[in-house]
Amino acid sequence: MAHTLAEATRENFLGNSPSWYKLTIIAFLILNPILVVYDPFLAGWVLIIEFIFTLAMALKCYPLQPGGLLAVEAIILGLASPENVYEEALKNFPVIMLLMFMVAGIYFLREMLLFTFTKILLKVRSKVLLSLLFSFSAAFLSAFLDALTVTAVIITVAVGFFGVYHKVASGKKFDHDHDPTTDDQVVELHRYDLEQFRAFLRSLMMHGAVGTALGGVTTLVGEPQNLLIAKIMGWEFAEFFMKMAHISMPVLVVGLITCAVLEFTGSFGYGAKLSPKVRDVLEAFDLDMSEKRTKRETAVIVVQAIVGVILVIALGKHLAEPGIIGLLVIVLATAFNGVTEEHRIGHAFEEALPFTALLVVFFAIVAVIHHQELFSPVIHWVMTYDGKAQEALFYMANGMLSMISDNVFVATVYISEVETMFNAGEITREQFDALAIAINTGTNIPSVATPNGQAAFLFLLTSALAPLIRLSYGRMVVMALPYTITMSITGLLALWYLG
Repeated sequence: MAHTLAEATRENFLGNSPSWYKLTIIAFLILNPILVVYDPFLAGWVLIIEFIFTLAMALKCYPLQPGGLLAVEAIILGLASPENVYEEALKNFPVIMLLMFMVAGIYFLREMLLFTFTKILLKVRSKVLLSLLFSFSAAFLSAFLDALTVTAVIITVAVGFFGVYHKVASGKKFDHDHDPTTDDQVVELHRYDLEQFRAFLRSLMMHGAVGTALGGVTTLVGEPQNLLIAKIMGWEFAEFFMKMAHISMPVLVVGLITCAVLEFTGSFGYGAKLSPKVRDVLEAFDLDMSEKRTKRETAVIVVQAIVGVILVIALGKHLAEPGIIGLLVIVLATAFNGVTEEHRIGHAFEEALPFTALLVVFFAIVAVIHHQELFSPVIHWVMTYDGKAQEALFYMANGMLSMISDNVFVATVYISEVETMFNAGEITREQFDALAIAINTGTNIPSVATPNGQAAFLFLLTSALAPLIRLSYGRMVVMALPYTITMSITGLLALWYLG
């Protein structure tokens, strides 16, 4: 217990985080001003490493607080300005709106999603087939929706599954209130099965997350940077798909093969199966819900299914920005299902808003990258090459930089540089097309290596689900490694030989 104000302040700083973690963040905050005086460029790169550290330690402390302190210090030290941060946030406002409203919208479809995926989980007994189904479904949906929306769906489903079994493992009935964040009440008999179930869900979530990248690269609505590239290049939906197909389709096939191999071999943290005890609980839950389901509850599922169809059509046809469509989903799903109390609606935003705040902090780090021109040496080096070598280096450089920063930002920087060169007459239209393809595929495929490479992966890492299933930054990197290797190499070979 704290006896002095100083001790109390020390204990309050970053809450329940380990002492070594608190001291590390303090050391970062002391080191940065010294580095800025010595070399702002070096200080910028060190800041990136420090921010990635906060992401890697997300289970020790939510990255918003330590990452936010680093970002605030960077602005104070002049590595970027508040105006730079605002510009980055404004540029990514569609993504911010998507997080605020689409994730909340998916929350109001959870009964229908849990009903649908429970049926799939119980009907498909082969883990390999189930994994392929998750990966391909995520890829297909991401091609027409967007990766963050699809990730929100599979997170909602996994949280529902975990909550059901954790409640039973804690000796409670399906209709009892329960806190799934602690194992204190879990019966000893169920502990092994609970850990197996965590491993089972981890593997499905990673297959699904990689699936969003497999589908996201294929169309102009799959990832935010795709739309930006398509606008600059003047490509419509079908044309964009065909421009990417010689790379995206072989990568999709190899990605699905990798998924199957990982489940067959049980390597890199995959292969965990649904134990008979857990299956019995989920089957009992499904039967119990079916027997108790009233006409009003059935109507809720039907309405949610109709709203889900509207969601897919609206996103697939790009009738509006995804965030606006998410707001439409909230209005329809709540109005027709009787959710009219403010506090019930407020719960839907609890998952999305902390991550939205974290994303804006991330944009502050991106503003530092932009303002200090940290990537410029790489861009200038790549431009010293010609032909296929230049395309391949663009692909690899975009991939490597996306792993450590953000694929949307990297794509924005590179496509802007290439557009400037094209407008100045330094490259032909054919070269412009080839480099745009290399930029899009480079930022979408190798970036699966780290959670900060793709917003969908970062969303998964910082979601309420990650601590429940023990999905840490390091574990995500390890589980993504085989996909990173096979997909990145396939993309590079396809670019070189099939372009």
